[in-house]
Amino acid sequence: MLKIKNEQAFREQIAEDRLTVAVFKTTWCKDCHFINPFIDDVEAAYGDRLTLVEIDRDDLPDLCGELNILGIPSFIAFRQGRELVRFVSKLRKTREEIEQFLDRAVEVSGAIAG
Repeated sequence: MLKIKNEQAFREQIAEDRLTVAVFKTTWCKDCHFINPFIDDVEAAYGDRLTLVEIDRDDLPDLCGELNILGIPSFIAFRQGRELVRFVSKLRKTREEIEQFLDRAVEVSGAIAG
């Protein structure tokens, strides 16, 4: 997963015509570490339909404040600079839940491109 280190890189990435899903994490978050063993496989499975990028909330606190990122990990889908859908909850996220979210993001993105 591409790691985004600054706001400019983030804004350039989400401005693309391709669906981008930003994953907001931190190094100290146990639920963030929970997804690590399977997130690369998920990324590979969806690689033809979207780009996954990782953002450490502690590296970009102003951006995360602007986007109202409170719980982590959080997933937000963007296309052409617009937020499409987000997956945020206080509960640990399973692979199945993440894949359901990504399916929804692909569906919404396709409807917009339609």
